[in-house]
Amino acid sequence: MSESTMMSQVRRTFSLLNQRACSSSCSRSSSSFFTDSDSAGLVLQSHSTDVYQNLALEDWIDANVDLQGRGVLLLWRNRPAVVIGRHQNPWTECNLPAMRRAGIPLARRRSGGGTVFHDLGNLNLTFFASKKAYDRQRNLKVVTDALRRLRPGLDVQATDRFDILLNGRYKISGTASRLSRKSSYHHCTLLHSADRSTLSSVLRPSCPGIQSNATPSVPSPVANLLDHAPSLQWEELLGALVQQYNTEFDLHSALTVIDPTNESMFPGVGEMEVELRSWDWTFGKTPKFTMETQLELTNEQPPACCSARLQMEVKNGRIESCHLDIPVDWLPVRLSGELSSVLIGERFCPHRAAAAFSALMRSESGATHTRLHRLCDAILTVMG
Repeated sequence: MSESTMMSQVRRTFSLLNQRACSSSCSRSSSSFFTDSDSAGLVLQSHSTDVYQNLALEDWIDANVDLQGRGVLLLWRNRPAVVIGRHQNPWTECNLPAMRRAGIPLARRRSGGGTVFHDLGNLNLTFFASKKAYDRQRNLKVVTDALRRLRPGLDVQATDRFDILLNGRYKISGTASRLSRKSSYHHCTLLHSADRSTLSSVLRPSCPGIQSNATPSVPSPVANLLDHAPSLQWEELLGALVQQYNTEFDLHSALTVIDPTNESMFPGVGEMEVELRSWDWTFGKTPKFTMETQLELTNEQPPACCSARLQMEVKNGRIESCHLDIPVDWLPVRLSGELSSVLIGERFCPHRAAAAFSALMRSESGATHTRLHRLCDAILTVMG
């Protein structure tokens, strides 16, 4: 099948009936996908390396494609990014200050599971199927069988937690999934040549003293395939995965590169991307949490030091309550109360907190201003 023919088939596959242009009340079942009888499955590769665009593409396929009796495999890579699970707390999962310094974005996906670091040395695979055909072990078998075929000496095994381990110890793949009423998708990572130094530096907590019911990640030792198979090239790996997917699911699908920003092929995908980029989604969807931590304060002129205790309750990423317990000889009760008050309703975010503090600090001078400034800096630091 020529590339132009395959692309035409993909466009037909992802074209909507005229109902898509009708009111927003049109249901998923009123749209027609996979109209060609020979389209039992597709293997797609995203042209983009933007984490938000690729996550939006996943959401679009899940929301719009009729997967009853048909499957889709999507292969994608991202520039450096940290991706947290739907029910996770970013302040306990990743080093937000280090990410800001390095220009590494944070994204929250719609599936559950733990936090992962993506870069161009990591391959993401998303297996779309009907809810009835949802089978994570079978999907992981595609990956392990492909690796064994490429390098028979590799000891790779899928675990009961739906990870893939190398040599029985090193994690090279982690899993997350999402089940809808009729559809499902299961995505997994595959570490080929990821930057493990950056991975370890960004996957650590930002804030001390957080208590939450958010889903915690389970740390594991990781390895790259390239560490144990130095000659394994990307093209070789992709080809083996496509071949094994076709073999496992009895398909004959060629790998087709697509652009996830193409609104003519994926109507509405841009709006999905905008939501995924938003603060309200990334941070505002964090499960409610409390933070209680001790602040160590010092002052040079005159020399002084003290400890303060900060307690906060945060809901939807915003500070619901704040209590600051600090010795009155360091800061007057009036000021500590005002400082707590200006944070109520603000985002749990150092930039927004700094803006809230600025007006309060302008009203003070001398030693009181200096001590207030040090206290504000200490609070900003523990907010990540």
